[in-house]
Amino acid sequence: MHLKVIACEVLTREFCLCAARSPHVVDLEFTPKDAHENSSELRELIQQKIDAIPAQKYDAILLGYGLCGNGTVGLRARHTPLVIPRAHDCCTLFLGSRLRFQEHFSHNPSQPFTAVGYMERGESEVRTSTLRETLGLDRTFQEYAALYGDDNARYIIETLYPAFDLGEQSRQVVFIRVPETDPGDWSERLREKAEQEGKEFVELEGSTALICSLVHGRWDPAEFLVVPPGGQIEGVYDWDEICRLSAQEGE
Repeated sequence: MHLKVIACEVLTREFCLCAARSPHVVDLEFTPKDAHENSSELRELIQQKIDAIPAQKYDAILLGYGLCGNGTVGLRARHTPLVIPRAHDCCTLFLGSRLRFQEHFSHNPSQPFTAVGYMERGESEVRTSTLRETLGLDRTFQEYAALYGDDNARYIIETLYPAFDLGEQSRQVVFIRVPETDPGDWSERLREKAEQEGKEFVELEGSTALICSLVHGRWDPAEFLVVPPGGQIEGVYDWDEICRLSAQEGE
């Protein structure tokens, strides 16, 4: 197959490694890390890149993102199928599976984390998971009240927010070390910085498994959503399906 990858530049090392080992021809293109700061702009940028790809050039367009604060929700396949991991956040791609992401981030939706790709590109070295934004849990009481009324807003806050440890996560910095792409010195640099700031340094082992499956064409329906021409990505926001084909008809 001839495959096109559009991915966030923080995953450059991992995609390059997996593409080099793929049995398929893989063309890589990366978007700036800072594009994640605005989900609407990220969506527009990715869609522009999808739309610019000539018909019949590739067998599939592979997206190296998760829902990423809803930045990929609404993306539409034109003439070439899209393939996207069932992932809430790019963090899932560093960890190698949605189950690993759920294990660590289900109770820490705003947990600061980083990886080599974040630290070596741009000014900000640490990123906060976009899970809260993706799930719609990033609103204030006033915003909920405007939507649902004071009583319902109070119920939402009391019901949802105690499930998350909002204090402990601010005292931790998580570094995801992907063994296959780790140059060896970033972990200690971040550990020293965390200690200087009085924060706990936590290291998680990452994996290229999910990215390699993507560029090798092993698209298990449990791990990837394949969007046919005319189809559109819709967010589900659970821990299993995460995204699906929109019920809307293709253009």
